[in-house]
Amino acid sequence: MQKDKDIIDELQETGGKKYNEKIKQTIENYKNLSDKDKNCLHIYYGYGKGKTTAVMGLAMRAIGAGKKVAIVQFDKGYDGQNEHYSERHILRKLKEIGYPIEIYPTGCERMNKDGTFRFKNQEEDFAEAKRGLKIAKDLLESGKYDVIILDEAVAAVAYHLLKKEDVEELVDIFLKNKNCEFIMTGHKIWDTLEEKADLITEMRKVKHYFDAGIPAREGIEF
Repeated sequence: MQKDKDIIDELQETGGKKYNEKIKQTIENYKNLSDKDKNCLHIYYGYGKGKTTAVMGLAMRAIGAGKKVAIVQFDKGYDGQNEHYSERHILRKLKEIGYPIEIYPTGCERMNKDGTFRFKNQEEDFAEAKRGLKIAKDLLESGKYDVIILDEAVAAVAYHLLKKEDVEELVDIFLKNKNCEFIMTGHKIWDTLEEKADLITEMRKVKHYFDAGIPAREGIEF
């Protein structure tokens, strides 16, 4: 935090001269990297709101730049009729009109009719997690996409739907090929992921309106 304050102070005092010099040097260094080394592993994690929101925004930005995007969502299934995740409406519409986006929802129905959730895992939940894992492997090995997002892949480990080794295998495939930007979300990370990631952002709950009686709302939380 002190480092961030020092940067702000320097910007205010010198008009950002040192920081702009650093930006220029970073841009020059980036030009000399191989195409593979320009691709990075992002992890957005934590118990605060905003992880899926962040990666969906990143997906929109990438699509807008003409990049081919694939999204696999773990434990966020779709039965073909009851769609609980509003972002998928617009993603499907973008695909229909020709934008380069593929979305793969996996998982079983978790939402009860009264708005509560089913937390206990069933056999079908494990099967769906494995299906998502297979899709993710195929996408990473295909070389067809510029950006691959695995929403809740890390969370699937916390929920015991996948093992740490499953996620680490995906990371190893990425590191071997490095032919795309690779992004994952979840609640908890571990040392191996932290060591291999290029960017880690923690979404930390400071205050949440759920505690004041505001439930998850369509178009805001889902």
